[in-house]
Amino acid sequence: MTVKERITALREVMAEKKIDAYLVPTDDFHASEYVGEYFKCRKYITGFTGSAGRAVIMQDMAGLWTDGRYFIQAAAQLEGTGVELFKMGEPDVPTVHQFLEEKLGEGMCLGFDGRTVSAEEADELTELLAKKGATLQTDSDLVGEIWEDRPALSCEPVMELDVKWAGESRADKCARIRKSMEEKGADGFVLTSLDDIAWLLNIRGGDVHCCPVVLSYLVMTKTEIRLFANEKAFSASILDALSKDGVTILPYDSIYEYVKTFEKDMTVLLCKKKANCRLVNSIPKEVTILDEANLTFLPKSIKNPVEVENERIAHIKDGVALTKFICWLKKNVGKIPMTELSAGEKLYSFRAQQENFIDNSFDPIISYGIHAAINHYSATPETDIAIEPGNFLLADTGGHYYEGTTDTTRTIVMGSVNDEQKKYFTAVLRGMLNLGNAKFRYGCTGVNLDYLARSPLWEMGQDFNHGTGHGVGYLLNVHEGPNSFRWRIIQGDNAVLEEGMITSDEPGYYVENQYGIRHENLLVCKKAEKTSFGQFMCFEHLTMVPFDLDAVVPELMTVQERALLNNYHAQVYKKISPYLEEEEKEWLKEATREI
Repeated sequence: MTVKERITALREVMAEKKIDAYLVPTDDFHASEYVGEYFKCRKYITGFTGSAGRAVIMQDMAGLWTDGRYFIQAAAQLEGTGVELFKMGEPDVPTVHQFLEEKLGEGMCLGFDGRTVSAEEADELTELLAKKGATLQTDSDLVGEIWEDRPALSCEPVMELDVKWAGESRADKCARIRKSMEEKGADGFVLTSLDDIAWLLNIRGGDVHCCPVVLSYLVMTKTEIRLFANEKAFSASILDALSKDGVTILPYDSIYEYVKTFEKDMTVLLCKKKANCRLVNSIPKEVTILDEANLTFLPKSIKNPVEVENERIAHIKDGVALTKFICWLKKNVGKIPMTELSAGEKLYSFRAQQENFIDNSFDPIISYGIHAAINHYSATPETDIAIEPGNFLLADTGGHYYEGTTDTTRTIVMGSVNDEQKKYFTAVLRGMLNLGNAKFRYGCTGVNLDYLARSPLWEMGQDFNHGTGHGVGYLLNVHEGPNSFRWRIIQGDNAVLEEGMITSDEPGYYVENQYGIRHENLLVCKKAEKTSFGQFMCFEHLTMVPFDLDAVVPELMTVQERALLNNYHAQVYKKISPYLEEEEKEWLKEATREI
């Protein structure tokens, strides 16, 4: 069926069930950023393939809301479908909730699959619509009813992450969380976030593309841990190891019936922002719910010394692969055929040569020329174009290794670029270097530091329409909270920067239909000196990959900025060159020369 036909079929089911508006989020049952094929209802109903967005379908309209990363992509993919694009954050564009408040009145009904909407949002919508005399229906998966040949729920094999990689045993982590439960006065802890469960139990899986997580829910009490998952995904040895640590496996879907058995005098901690509304509504009303951030959320983001040292190793391996890739690109562009997709395959082959490489940490964003202006463009067979001399190639890619997760962006000159492109390339690089060089008092958040990355562009009246940086998991999700770099304050995404947190530093600049620039390193937060003013903090660059000096204008950089780049490049050469062939080593020596 075409998108128009799917929407027509959905409207017929909505009419039967007396639903006036149907909300289709991107989420799975766990509020995941990226979801498995089974859960891609929003993609199915609208045709938009981006990782963020939500649709609202009514009898007389269909709309898609997405953020600035995807404005260009969404406009192209929605063309001719009858689905209207709502550009989130733009002037005079209503939010989804504002739109629903305006459109739904007395006696009307909003529907959605309650497993894909958080309890927090469901509460907000209930209150919002009650004022208008409208109601909610949350027990129907209407897209599932019309989706022929829907993929099955994933059940990929589970692996156990050895302590030499994790740095802390499952038993010790669980003891830490139980201590936090005691401090909070909680008898139980309901955990639904897939990466948090994987971190807590030192397990990894493959149920979400590029995210090594296991479809599961977890309930911890003072004496028991119940993991709701597909037992077929676990080997006998892992089941035995989990059992020895007090973890019992129960069927994935049985969580909804299980929470109904909670004793009425229990106090249960969960995060309504993460737990879906059907699950929370299944808990007896008499149970006291502590709605707080998951107890695993902050500990997971603070990498222990073993994890940090492993990440240094992972980034040297990844740096070798990327350096080989950039060298190959520079020497072969215009001489042999290459496209965005074939370049991605070539990079994968370089990563696969590295010991303990597992997979990409996300689908590679390798975009040439006009495609690089689309922040999160990923090539498909339909959009794939040739890479030729005369523009930038933007490569935002990463890998999963047993030693950790990487995420690096380099903008590479293919042949030559003009003076304007060099000016903005240099400005973005200056911002990235200045943020990486930040020194600050403990207690600062990414909002305090974001200006360092944007100031070279802001001074020219320019900017980029995405966050400057995100937290990164350890062999987990490449986007991980609560740490970030942003100029806007976003609730729950503005944590104090702690020693051991890994955050990306990735300013950019994009000119629609012309080119795009982004430079990205991962930084680990460290303690600096302690003075009478308190503890000071700084960053260490984990990423070890050269920047393309062919687009750097030294005259546009301060003396300090040139020193930062030269010092960084000296580190890159020292750490990466021992693993290169002689010809590659000579290339890297020139590529990291002092300016």
